[in-house]
Amino acid sequence: MARYLARVGDLEATDTEDPNLNYGLVVDCGSSGSRIFVYFWPRHNGNPHDLLDIKQMRDRNSQPVVKKIKPGISAMADTPEHASDYLRPLLSFAAAHVPVRKHKETPLYILCTAGMRLLSERKQLAILADLVKDLPLEFDFLFSQSQAEVISGKQEGVYAWIGINFVLGRFDHEDESDAEAPQELATGRRRTVGILDMGGASLQIAYEVPTSTSVLSPQQEEAAKILLAEFNLGCDVQHTEHVYRVYVTTFLGFGGNFARQRYEDLVMNETLNKNRLLGQKTGLSPDNPFLDPCLPVGLTDVVERSSQVLHVRGRGDWVACGAMLSPLLARSNTSQASLNGIYQSPIDFNNSEFYGFSEFFYCTEDVLRIGGRYHGPTFAKAAQDYCGMAWSVLTQRFKNGLFSSHADEHRLKYQCFKSAWMYQVLHEGFHFPYDYPNLQTAQLVYDREVQWTLGAILYKTRFLPLRDLRQEGARQAHGSWFRLSFVYNHYLFFACILVVLLAIILYLLRLRRIHHRQSRASTPLDLLWIEEVVPMIGVQVGP
Repeated sequence: MARYLARVGDLEATDTEDPNLNYGLVVDCGSSGSRIFVYFWPRHNGNPHDLLDIKQMRDRNSQPVVKKIKPGISAMADTPEHASDYLRPLLSFAAAHVPVRKHKETPLYILCTAGMRLLSERKQLAILADLVKDLPLEFDFLFSQSQAEVISGKQEGVYAWIGINFVLGRFDHEDESDAEAPQELATGRRRTVGILDMGGASLQIAYEVPTSTSVLSPQQEEAAKILLAEFNLGCDVQHTEHVYRVYVTTFLGFGGNFARQRYEDLVMNETLNKNRLLGQKTGLSPDNPFLDPCLPVGLTDVVERSSQVLHVRGRGDWVACGAMLSPLLARSNTSQASLNGIYQSPIDFNNSEFYGFSEFFYCTEDVLRIGGRYHGPTFAKAAQDYCGMAWSVLTQRFKNGLFSSHADEHRLKYQCFKSAWMYQVLHEGFHFPYDYPNLQTAQLVYDREVQWTLGAILYKTRFLPLRDLRQEGARQAHGSWFRLSFVYNHYLFFACILVVLLAIILYLLRLRRIHHRQSRASTPLDLLWIEEVVPMIGVQVGP
């Protein structure tokens, strides 16, 4: 119940009047645009084993504080001196939401992804140099050269993995008896989840691997080093409770839309070559189309490449579609290779859990309406039934509102292909068992979208609790020293007074002793003076 209430609290407006809140900014400079995310967290609880409780800031209307601009920052490649001008609207937006008194202690991270990776290193450095030089002149955020960078796909995948597991509470090492707590490992910490994310252009997988893996060949060991990331999320390098080893790989060209383009290229090349060899005219006119098993029955479409045109008509055969997609996986014959022949660390399918995002969710939910807990046979049956329906029936169901509100005509058109592609990638590419029970397809986690930027700021600020703890320790030590010093000085003061009083008393006693001595010595001298004077007087009187 407490956890549920905490999740509900995450959706409330952020109290900017609370002086104990800290803030942080992350700018995601993507290929099509840039977004700024504002995060906040309360003071650390003092336990060095716990992470900061970072959440996305929400405005007075309880909406996430985020702003996006277009195009991507890579558009500044030829005019890098305007890069800071390009980001000004985002930082002005953030400055208006973060309390002014907190600006100087609010870290700013500018992290650039795919678009900037395509630029030459010289152009990348020119853009970053302008940001580092000009932004501090206008904004008071905590910002230095190391906080503006172009991150790799591997880093982006690690940040996404961190963000998801953080929101799911998989980094919490307390309340071990909680009934909601997921299965724990032998080390006593909770089992983390792996992530699968299929976008339009790329596909990504990330999951924790044990520190000791099976015996690898030298080539596999070298490949594993490139694809594995080991990091410590703890606030102190000496605490190893938060040391994680994660396999993360990005497959460019394996996203849903890009895979469709590759498939169309394959179909066109094979069909035209077959026409030349056999003297056929398949696909050259609407009357003699190529029958595409990956499109719904009766749907007509045109594939264009340069000056060539291929007419296609759907025949809705989901099984045949999967068979045609198999070559696009580019698998090798080795047992520990996945898509594109890339090494894949072993997954313990009997003791693991995964979340599937983006296309994994859209394929299962938008039209099939079975998103959530994934079950391979159920998904395959639903996808096959959908593909076998006439296009006219599907469009009529769409008009009647029988599909998700997120579904559009593009989804209806390519659902058959994308569901087959997702199925092939998951089971043939990544070798997930067909009856694997622990895959959850999702768009939101606890009613909120989780961005990789959350994982980024969690990683970037991991040492802040240590700083707070040291400051608190210094304050406590200073207080203890002050109290000890006060007591010590108190006694020293009275000791000094006592010494002074004793000195005065001794001095007075000494004076008194001297006075007595002088008194005793003065009596015989007086008598002698009288005896000397009296005879003299007598002598003078006699004559």
